[in-house]
Amino acid sequence: MIPSVTSVDLRAAPIEPSWIRKGNPLARNATLSRSADGLASTLVWDCTAGEFQWIYEIDETIYFLEGSATISDGHNPPKTFGPGDVLFLPRGAVCHWHVESYVKKVAFCRRTLPKTVGLGMRAFARLVRMVKGGSSGGFQVGPAGAA
Repeated sequence: MIPSVTSVDLRAAPIEPSWIRKGNPLARNATLSRSADGLASTLVWDCTAGEFQWIYEIDETIYFLEGSATISDGHNPPKTFGPGDVLFLPRGAVCHWHVESYVKKVAFCRRTLPKTVGLGMRAFARLVRMVKGGSSGGFQVGPAGAA
């Protein structure tokens, strides 16, 4: 069971000092979940006022809970994100964050695998489904065995 994002205890998670551009932003986080293979995790993260660069080493989908942050990737105009907004940042993205006072987010993080590994895993899964009779193990609509 995942704890409530409003009641989870956040712990200090300092921003890499060389990334800080202005102010003294203090960041905290807590891990809510982690996949069995360690490739995916869900975190709550918050940060006080400041400006910093963030280099994404993983894919991250962000759901903003509180406060706001103005984020620029250097290719598009800066955009301010606040409660209810969603943002996807792929591995390799470099963004400038400006937190005016406070921001809190849920981050859905996924480590990416090389394409060849992903293709191999999908091919293997398809082969297993073919051997087992086509069941994907997902949701089924209608009665079992219905055509």
